[in-house]
Amino acid sequence: MNSADIRPTAGAGLGRGGRPCFVRRAASPSSLNDPLDGDIQAFLTEEDQLHTYDDLTKVNPVTPTTVLKCLQARYRLQVFYTHAGCTLVALNPFQPVPHLYSQNVMLEYHCAPQPQEFKPHVFIVAEEAYRNVRGQLHPVNQSLVVSGESGAGKTWTSRCLMKYYATVAASSSVDQSQDTVERIERRVLDSNPIMEAFGNACTLRNNNSSRFGKYIQLQLDSSQLLVGASVQTYLLEKTRVACQPVNERNFHIFYQMMNGATELQRKEWKMAHGQRFAWLPASEKTLEEDGFQETLEAMGHLGISAGTQRQIFKILAGILQLGNVTFSTSLDESQPCSLDEESKDFLQGAAELLCVSAEELQTCLRVRTLQAGKHSLAKPCSQAESSTRRNCLAKVTYARLFEWLVTFINNSICADASVWTNFIGVLDVYGFECFGVNNLEQLCINYANEKLQQHFVAHYLRAQQEEYVSEGLEWSFVKYQDNQSCLDLMEGGPVGVFSLLNEESRLNRASDAQTLRVRLEKELSNNPSISWDRFSREPHFTVAHYAGGVSYQIQGMVEKNKDPVPPELISLLLKSDVPLLRHIVSGKDPKDQSTKELSKVTVVSKFKNSLESLMKILHSTTPHYTRCIKPNPDCQPMTFQEEQVTSQLRACGIVETIHISAAGFPIRIPFKDFLQRYGIIGKHSGSKSGGDSADHGLTGVKEACQEVKKLLRVVFQHTQRDLLIGLDQERHNALVHCGRTKVFLSQPMLHLLEDRRKTILSRCAFTIQCCWRRYRRRRHRCCQQSATLIQAAVRSWLVRRKLRRWDRAAAVIQNTWKKWKTLLKSLAEAELDDAKDLAEEDPPGLTPVVRERGSVQLSHIQEPVTVRGWPMGLALASAPSITVSMTATGLQKMMSVMASLNLPSRRGEYKVETNQCTRELASIRAQPKGSVKLHCQRSPLLYADRQPDLKSDVTGFNEILLEKTL
Repeated sequence: MNSADIRPTAGAGLGRGGRPCFVRRAASPSSLNDPLDGDIQAFLTEEDQLHTYDDLTKVNPVTPTTVLKCLQARYRLQVFYTHAGCTLVALNPFQPVPHLYSQNVMLEYHCAPQPQEFKPHVFIVAEEAYRNVRGQLHPVNQSLVVSGESGAGKTWTSRCLMKYYATVAASSSVDQSQDTVERIERRVLDSNPIMEAFGNACTLRNNNSSRFGKYIQLQLDSSQLLVGASVQTYLLEKTRVACQPVNERNFHIFYQMMNGATELQRKEWKMAHGQRFAWLPASEKTLEEDGFQETLEAMGHLGISAGTQRQIFKILAGILQLGNVTFSTSLDESQPCSLDEESKDFLQGAAELLCVSAEELQTCLRVRTLQAGKHSLAKPCSQAESSTRRNCLAKVTYARLFEWLVTFINNSICADASVWTNFIGVLDVYGFECFGVNNLEQLCINYANEKLQQHFVAHYLRAQQEEYVSEGLEWSFVKYQDNQSCLDLMEGGPVGVFSLLNEESRLNRASDAQTLRVRLEKELSNNPSISWDRFSREPHFTVAHYAGGVSYQIQGMVEKNKDPVPPELISLLLKSDVPLLRHIVSGKDPKDQSTKELSKVTVVSKFKNSLESLMKILHSTTPHYTRCIKPNPDCQPMTFQEEQVTSQLRACGIVETIHISAAGFPIRIPFKDFLQRYGIIGKHSGSKSGGDSADHGLTGVKEACQEVKKLLRVVFQHTQRDLLIGLDQERHNALVHCGRTKVFLSQPMLHLLEDRRKTILSRCAFTIQCCWRRYRRRRHRCCQQSATLIQAAVRSWLVRRKLRRWDRAAAVIQNTWKKWKTLLKSLAEAELDDAKDLAEEDPPGLTPVVRERGSVQLSHIQEPVTVRGWPMGLALASAPSITVSMTATGLQKMMSVMASLNLPSRRGEYKVETNQCTRELASIRAQPKGSVKLHCQRSPLLYADRQPDLKSDVTGFNEILLEKTL
C-alpha cells in the first residue's frame, strides 16, 4: 500500500484526550474529486490550515473532497459550526458542550455590531433573522428551517433557537413587567419538554427522535419583543403506541411514568414494581430524556392543573393496560375470540383507569357492528380483528390526547392577534428515514423532506440563478440536483403514488398488496424515480429520493392510509367518567359525518394538505437554513466517517449551494426601496448629486437606476477616503451590481451601506439632540429665573408680614412685663428697708438688755457696731474685727435672719443652721444702702414658679429671691 492510500479518515473510536482516532482506509471513490486533481492536492497540502476556513465559500477549489476535509479538520478541533454561503452546517458532537450555548454567549452575539464577524454559530442565524424583522424597511416574517437526517441534531438545534429568542427578545422589555416577561419565556420553553415527552421516542438512529413535525411561531410585537408563540404539528406517528419496531422504544412519556412514579401513583396507575408491559420494550434502558419531574414541572408552568394531570396519566396507564390484553382464536367462528384470565385482569384494569364499563369494553373489542340500512348486526371478530380494534382504541386515544395537549399549549402561550405583528418560525421536522422495513410513515416523512429540499432548491439555487439572468447579470449556471421528478412521482396528477393509494383506500374491499403493486407498476413505470425488485417475496417499490433510494413495503400501507376508527369505540369513550377523555373525543364522532366525507379523509390526504399549508407559510417568509450533519451512524462522540458525511453533503446540495453563494448576490432590493432606505447617504454626504431624488417620486426605472449608481459612487468615494484604499471596477462588481429593476448586493456591501447609514443617522440624531437640549436648557433657565423672582417676592412679603407680627407681639409682651416688674418692685419696696428710709430715720436707741443680748464683743474693738437691718448684717457678719450687733423687728424678719445665718450662741448651747443650704443658695449680693438680694438656682418659696399675673397674691420678697445668676 503506497502513501496515497493512507487517508486521514475517522476511525471507530477515540484516541487519548478524546481526540478522534484515524485509521487506514481504501482510497475514496474518484467521484468525490472533480477534474481539478492538481488544485485539490495543492489545497490539501496545507492540512494544518484547513480548520481556519469558517466559511466554505473561501475554499478554492470547491469540491466535495475539499469541503469534506475542511469539515473534518474543524470537527477534530471541536469546532462544530461552519458557514456554507447562505447555509449553516452543524456537525453533531454527540456530547454535551454547555459553554457553547450559555446565556453569556447568547448576549455576546446579540449585542455584537456585526455578528457575522464572530465564529460560526447557530446564534448568528438566529440573530440575522431577528434583525431582519427589526431592521427591514417592510418587516417580513422569518423562518428557520432546521433539516437533516434522523440523529443529526435537529431537535437540539431547534431547542437552542427557542432559548435564544426567549432570552434576547424578552431581556430588554420596558413596556411589560418582569413577571410577565418571565412567564412568557418560561411557557414558551416549557412547551418543549412536554412536546418531546409525548412526541419523541428512541429509535435505532437517535435516542430522541421526533416522531412528529412541528412548526413553532415565536410571536413578536411592534417592538420585536416576544409576546407569545404557537405550535403547529404534522403527522404524529401514533402507530408507535401499539407497534414498536425491533430494538426501538415507545414514546418517552410511558417510560417517564414507569421510572418516576411514586408508590401512591404506582398503586393508582396499577404499575407494580417489576410489572412488564407489552407496549414498553427496552424498558430497562435509561435515557436522559426519561425525566418525569421535568415534565410535571413544565405542565404546572403551562397551567395544567393537578387534577387534569391526574386524568392524563390515568389515560396513559389505561393504554398500557390495553397492551397486555391478548386474544385467542375461538373454536366456534360464530362466537367471539376468548380471553385468558390474565388478559381479563388487564382488561379490567384498563376499564377502571379509563372509567368505562369492562363488559362494554370487552364487547367493543370482540364484536363489531355492521349497518344494513336502518338495522345493525353484531358480528364476532377474529383474533386479528380484535387485536386491530384494541390497537385502534389505543392509537386514537393517544392521538386525541396529543392534539388536546397541543391545543392547550397554544391557548397558554399564544398571544392575541392584536398584540403581535410579526413572527419567527422554527421548523423541526423528521429527518430523512430509511429503515429495514419502511411503510406509510416513512413515505410521508421522506415526502416532507423532499418538499423542503425543493423549497431550498427553488429559493436558493434555481430562483437566484434565473433572477440573475432576467436582471441582466453575467452568469454561468451551476448544475444542481433537482428533485422535481421524485415529487411528481408521489404527488403528481392525475396519477401518482398518493393518488393511487387513496383510490385503493376508498374501494369497499379488502386491500391486496400484490394488486396495488401491479397497479403502481402499470401506471408509474415511465417515471425514472421508481423501481421494483421482481425477485422480492414481499411486494414493495423503491423511490429514488434526493438522499438515496428507499424501499417501501406495500403490505399494510392501505389499511394505515384508511386509519378507520370503529364508531363503537368512540361511543364507549364518550361514556367514560373521566371528563378529559370525554372532552378529547367529543365533537369528532364518526357518526356525525357522512360515509362519503369519511371516505375522502385519508392519512395521506390530511398530511399532504397540512404540508401544503406549511409550504405556503415558508414561501411567504424569508427562510434561513441550517443543515445538521450526522458524523457517524453509531452516534459516537468525536467520530467522523467520511462516507457518512459525504452522502449527506451530496444529498442536501451543500457544494452547489457554496458555488452559487460564492459567486452570487444574496441580497436583492428594488431601486425604489433602495433609495428610500439609503438615499440619506447621498443627501448628507456633501455631494450635490445623490439623495435628492429619494425625496421625490421617480417616474422611470432608468432614472432610478441612475440615482442608485450616483449613490453607490458616493459610498465608494467615502469608503476610499476613510480607508485610504483604492477599489477598482472589478472589486465594485464583486460587491454590488445594478440590474434592470433591482440592486444586487453582497453581504460585505450590505454591511458597508448599513454602517454608512448608521453613521449618518447617528450624526443627525446627535444634531437633533443638541438642538433639543439647547432649547430645553434655555427654557429651563428662563423658568428658573422666573421662579427665582417669584420666590424672592413671596419670601420678602412673608418676612415682612412675620416681622410685623413679631413687632406687635413684642410690644404687647414688653408692656405686660413692664407692668409686672413695676408692680413687683412696688411690693418689694414696701417690704424691704430702703436707703431713703435709713437716711431719714434715726436709729432708735437700744435698751441695755437688748444691747447685752444682741451684741457680740470682739477684743480689739471697744465699742460694738450696731447694724440696722438684717440684710446688711449678712454681709458684715464675716468681718472678724467688727463687733456686729443685729436687731430685727417683726417675726418675718427675725425668721429670715435666723434662716440665713449660722449664729452660734455665746454659751455654745444654741446654734442656728440655714435651711438655704439644702435649697441651693447661690449667692448674697449687697445692694447700696443696706439692700440685699438672695440669688437661688431653684427657689424654695411658695410662689417661685408662678407666671407674672397681676391678679396673683405675690410679695416683693419673692421677686427678690426669683432673680437668678444663670
